Amino acid sequence: MLRAILVLLTSLLPMAAWAAEPSPDALARTTTQEVLAILKADKEIQGGNVQKVYSLVEAKVLPHFDFNRMTQLALGKHWNAASPKQKQALVKEFRALLVRTYATSLTAFSNQTVDFKPFSMQPDATEVTVLTEVKQPGGKPIPINYEMHKTSFGWKVYDVSIDGVSLVINYRSSFASTIRQSGIDGLISMLEAKSRSLEKAGAQPDNGSPAPAKPVKSKPSASTGPAAATAPYA
Repeated sequence: MLRAILVLLTSLLPMAAWAAEPSPDALARTTTQEVLAILKADKEIQGGNVQKVYSLVEAKVLPHFDFNRMTQLALGKHWNAASPKQKQALVKEFRALLVRTYATSLTAFSNQTVDFKPFSMQPDATEVTVLTEVKQPGGKPIPINYEMHKTSFGWKVYDVSIDGVSLVINYRSSFASTIRQSGIDGLISMLEAKSRSLEKAGAQPDNGSPAPAKPVKSKPSASTGPAAATAPYA
């Protein structure tokens, strides 16, 4: 009898932990509010301390990304052609590029606010969309949607769209073009070069032109970074 009870309790523990996890919209809202509070309070970040912004992104934002799935979606059909070593390098370099492009936008994020739209989901849902809108003084609101899925580590973002433009689909075109010209190793080298360029330039977008004054007004491009970079969440 004791053994049966122990087995039952053990089987219920994962379910209890799962039930305690925040809902996708609550996770997005809490993360956004926390990041905005830090941006408004930290004088070093306001003064342009990019390394501190990198630390903020690493600690508060990126844990909510599923970079393996994001990279796989961005590679599309080319993912299966990559070796395990290449896949590992692609995920690492794609992640590094997103850190730098995201940090660039956070340094320019000042008077904008983020509104969360009404959210509902089925009890057994494993994929959802969290709808938000970035509002800026004197500008048109920008819709930013987060595609999230349930994993064994909680809800994770695997795609972001800004004004209807998908991050992974946007990158897919650029990545496919590079792979056709230089192969998968060429794409890895390109991602490495872009990250180095952003870091050396003080996290300025590597697109041959100055960074936009207000990133939330711009749609994402494969050269400038992710749609997620326009809002302080995942």
